[in-house]
Amino acid sequence: MKEKIYLIPGLMTDERLWYRLKPYLEDSYDLVHIPIPHSEDFDEIIDILFNIFKEDKVNLIGFSLGGYIASYFAITYPTRVNKIFTIAATPGGTNEAEIERRKEKFIHIEKDGFQGLSYEKAVSLVEEKNKNDEELIQIIRDMFFDLGKESFISQLTSTFYRIDLLEDLKKLDFPIWFFYSNEDRLLNKNSLLKLLTSEHNIKLISREGTSHNIPLESAKELSVEIKKWMLI
Repeated sequence: MKEKIYLIPGLMTDERLWYRLKPYLEDSYDLVHIPIPHSEDFDEIIDILFNIFKEDKVNLIGFSLGGYIASYFAITYPTRVNKIFTIAATPGGTNEAEIERRKEKFIHIEKDGFQGLSYEKAVSLVEEKNKNDEELIQIIRDMFFDLGKESFISQLTSTFYRIDLLEDLKKLDFPIWFFYSNEDRLLNKNSLLKLLTSEHNIKLISREGTSHNIPLESAKELSVEIKKWMLI
């Protein structure tokens, strides 16, 4: 029987996020996508996950917001976790400036309606080498549009209430790996700096590039690290 890995996506992403990663892993592992529960409360979100997971201990991979959720689950229910791997995520809290910027997005939605993600915006989110990858751009746009206004408001609102999890993560005694692009402008830079300059047992793996959507842009590279993590 193949070992199971639960996959938690990020803000406005769904099962299509793993579309390019799965071929590298599915022969070896049982990959189970878990949508982000529809709630603005992290405590409620992880309680829903607690009841979804049937195993005594789980292997969790979380992307971006899903990485924060995986970390939150790990510090709240450490006895239910075997190991965690986060992608393009930091355990930091949300500062006031970020909250204000995100509130402005709500104002725009109320004024202009939910417009989805423009082609130009989607292109701006990917690495230079991938800007002509039409399939990649379309997947990013389709996920955003299909999840829609309610998911966007729910997921973005939840980020207002992020607290810094680093000190609690340091106390955990199972493998915790963070994989990220060293020039990802969507990462919390203050949180990343704390990770890089403080003592802990978290394994940090950086890749050269700007990619945030690593599972779609660098699936093979990511799969290599996941396989190493699963061998621990």
